[in-house]
Amino acid sequence: MSQFRDFNLKLLVIEELMYGPAPLLPVYDLPARLAERGIGDPASYVLENRLHTEVLPESRSHFEALEIPAELLARVEELCFDAGADVFRHCAPAWDGEDDLFDVRSLDDLALLPNLREVTFVEDGVLAVPDATEVFAARGIDTD
Repeated sequence: MSQFRDFNLKLLVIEELMYGPAPLLPVYDLPARLAERGIGDPASYVLENRLHTEVLPESRSHFEALEIPAELLARVEELCFDAGADVFRHCAPAWDGEDDLFDVRSLDDLALLPNLREVTFVEDGVLAVPDATEVFAARGIDTD
């Protein structure tokens, strides 16, 4: 199994494989998990408990432990660096997208995605890597 160094890049890969139009991984549903504990509104829960500035520990544990087989990583052809990704809502339900909580700071993990051909929201999303466009260009990856 492949190990990611940048947790936030892993989340964007999970976005494609778990929350995309044809999910290839079992969906992690934070609201359903919280509902099992009698918590009805995830956003209110994190705000009331002052957890709104972090990834919920249970979500972090789940996604860090999630092993993504190389054959699924090879199916990722596009990544979207949009701050509105569904996976972020399952990590930090009250996150407003205005801070760097989900910023991708390293592109070292691109080697795990041999068929990545396109990335979007490079300028306006959660990508915080200097010279990222040059890194993508060197790998033959189109940017928006």
